[in-house]
Amino acid sequence: MNLEQYLRQARTIAVLGAHPDPARAAYFVPEYLRRVGYRVLPVNPRFAGQELFGETVVAGLEEISVPVDILDIFRRSSALMEHLEAILELRPGLVWLQSGIRNDAFAQRLEQAAIAVVQDRCLMSVHRSLR
Repeated sequence: MNLEQYLRQARTIAVLGAHPDPARAAYFVPEYLRRVGYRVLPVNPRFAGQELFGETVVAGLEEISVPVDILDIFRRSSALMEHLEAILELRPGLVWLQSGIRNDAFAQRLEQAAIAVVQDRCLMSVHRSLR
């Protein structure tokens, strides 16, 4: 997979674990992505109904009704499998696990379903390096 080409073509990024605290990566990474032109859909049950990145936060992936090009995940590696079914239903083109997040069994299940996965890399850093 050519990440540069994929990031150039993507328009919508859902962020699982989005957070309203500007000091947290789960805020400043999606805020950067919004500023460079992506539509960012925040997902976090703790903040459902609030507004983040110009969008209303939804409680779960199943509430997203538009196509998602990239699913950017800010969740502990051990919590990923609980989202697997919803991710398979959402069918994003790419699932991105942020820095420090890695789960090979999870990634393998997504790849078996023809969903590309990037593990343990910061989407903001990669995007900046490719610009």
